[in-house]
Amino acid sequence: MKIEHFKKSDELHVKLCGELDEKCSTYVRTYLDELIDEGGLRRLYIDMSALSFMDSTGIGVLIGRYKRLKPQGVSIFLQSPTKAVDRVLGLSGIYDIMTKAV
Repeated sequence: MKIEHFKKSDELHVKLCGELDEKCSTYVRTYLDELIDEGGLRRLYIDMSALSFMDSTGIGVLIGRYKRLKPQGVSIFLQSPTKAVDRVLGLSGIYDIMTKAV
């Protein structure tokens, strides 16, 4: 798993590359939490265009970040998920709480 990120004003942009599964979920969770802890966010964009696989553990990572950010009024946008990842996200119902952005 490779993670790239940049911050632009009150927006955090994160790109996930590889597979988001049980093997790397702790790394991704910790990485995202460290960025979130820096504060000053209004929007979190997660680019999934280079994410080749995601399982229920990945959904758990996303839900956990949602629960941390919602009380602060931070919106999460899931950008350009691959077809396989989009299917998992759709079946999970996550688009009910996070916005799919192209």
